[in-house]
Amino acid sequence: MYVCICHHVREREVRALVRTGVRTEEAVGDACGAGTGCGSCLDRICDLIEEETTDTRLSKVA
Repeated sequence: MYVCICHHVREREVRALVRTGVRTEEAVGDACGAGTGCGSCLDRICDLIEEETTDTRLSKVA
């Protein structure tokens, strides 16, 4: 699924960037252009960063 229509960036591309250490919307934009057009994808980019950086093991009840 596309995250950024302006620059044809898919969700999997943003997730891959986050897995390599990208941590801000600005850094995603620098790397692939997402979020640098109309800006309507910035919230989704932020969500993807949060999803990829949240340690799901912490949310499990012991």
